[in-house]
Amino acid sequence: MSSLIKGTAILTLGLFLSKILGVLYIIPFYSMVGEDNIGLYQYAYIPYNLMLALAISGAPIAFSKFTAKYNSLGDYETGRRLLKSGLLTMMITGFVSFLLLYIFAEPLARITISEDELIYSVGDITEAIRWVSFALIVVPFMSLWRGFFQGYNYMMPTAVSQLVEQIVRIVFLLGGSFAVLYIFDGTPKTAIQFAVLSAAVGALGGIATLGYFWKKKKPEYNLLLANSVESYDVTLRDMYKEILIYAVPVIFLGIANPLFQFVDLMTFNRAMSSGGNFSEIDLLGILNLTAHKLVMIPVMLATGFSMALIPLITKHFTRKEYLQVSRTLDQSIQLLLFLTLPAVIGMTMLSDELYHVFYEVSEVGSEILAHYLPVAILFAAFPVTASILQGINKQKWIIINLSTGLLLKAVLNTPLIERFETDGAIAATIIGYVVAIGMNMLVIVKTMNYHSQMVGRRVILIVILNMIMAGAVFLSLSGLDLFIGMDNKFLSMLRILIVGGVGIIVYGYLGLKTGLAQKLMGSKITKISRKLGF
Repeated sequence: MSSLIKGTAILTLGLFLSKILGVLYIIPFYSMVGEDNIGLYQYAYIPYNLMLALAISGAPIAFSKFTAKYNSLGDYETGRRLLKSGLLTMMITGFVSFLLLYIFAEPLARITISEDELIYSVGDITEAIRWVSFALIVVPFMSLWRGFFQGYNYMMPTAVSQLVEQIVRIVFLLGGSFAVLYIFDGTPKTAIQFAVLSAAVGALGGIATLGYFWKKKKPEYNLLLANSVESYDVTLRDMYKEILIYAVPVIFLGIANPLFQFVDLMTFNRAMSSGGNFSEIDLLGILNLTAHKLVMIPVMLATGFSMALIPLITKHFTRKEYLQVSRTLDQSIQLLLFLTLPAVIGMTMLSDELYHVFYEVSEVGSEILAHYLPVAILFAAFPVTASILQGINKQKWIIINLSTGLLLKAVLNTPLIERFETDGAIAATIIGYVVAIGMNMLVIVKTMNYHSQMVGRRVILIVILNMIMAGAVFLSLSGLDLFIGMDNKFLSMLRILIVGGVGIIVYGYLGLKTGLAQKLMGSKITKISRKLGF
């Protein structure tokens, strides 16, 4: 059990650090390429993320499960056979995906923007997509190799390689962009094209890291292979069939957010044009890149804690311990709201300062951010509810429910954007996610006969605590306006630290005073609260 907790902690820490770096690098990158060009970056990355999901097809997670299954039976030969076949398969699917994205980059660009687009040309978007497509040759191979190590419950290679990949990518992205702009006197659009290539370079760093761990662990794995029990002689066809059954719901879980963004990518500019809403500001770039980066911060805060509860659901459901499943569901829902809601409220009230610190003073940007931030609660809730469906063996409903929500987003996006511009796109996303999450919960309630008055009371308590915190934040902001403005990034950061500190202290005090924090966060919080006199 201790090795499982240690492995999960290492993996979570590596992923969290990687995500944090993925948010922070945007600050210097934005300052180099500027608001008028930053949006080009997301025009390349959204199609890339979707094609990457298809190339990998959820294989790394399924592969780790498959390897662990046969390792537990003492059959190490089956996992090694699948490793050789899987790496070859990922090389093929990666290369095919690269060719498809490279070849169809121009048609995709033509669908993305209208002929009267004021900011980017078809050529600009085509080149950006083609440069990022090279990463597809490398990333699937790397991802499956990580899955092999995870099958041995060895999480360090995945965590370290993710971190190295992100560091190499960011160093290449920032260094390359700086060189293009300030050494070779290139244009910001050329710098963007060079920057998206960083995905491939970062992946090479990740592969090199995995190679180091493979060299280190290979003698041990070879010894296990030599002492392996007689192979179960599972055919590769049966292996891939089992992997595919497990992987498809994982794909949908992983690409839910990019799919919603892809709908915006395909419809936003044309809907704006048909609605007569022309803008010299790249509103889609703000919505899907600059604001989206900040919206995902509270999602990271909550899902890491909540998702740690999901393996417990699988275990209790398998043992038919339905009371324990219900208790775990109670805790998941409460913990999700307890962590996400205050972060969303605080960031929404500080949207002007946040947008200034990360990017620049922008009335349009901070307004879109403020309107978009509440969707973070839905972004956090969907993967948690979907993972619960996996835990209770209702994987097919993940596909059905997400497809329904996505269809609503696609149908509503254009008319809502024509009427309300970016707020219309946000509203369509909210409707799609609410329906998908609602359907997830309906399946959970029907399957588990789940209902909890206690959760309802706790949700009301969490809302009340957040209203009090919001009042304290509002008062502190009003007081600061008399002394500290937003004349520069330092002052905006100072405002965030002071006001954020007030919000954390008030919310933390209320959480501990009511005992809610202790009940949701466990024994360590209880010990701390006792030392503080609560």
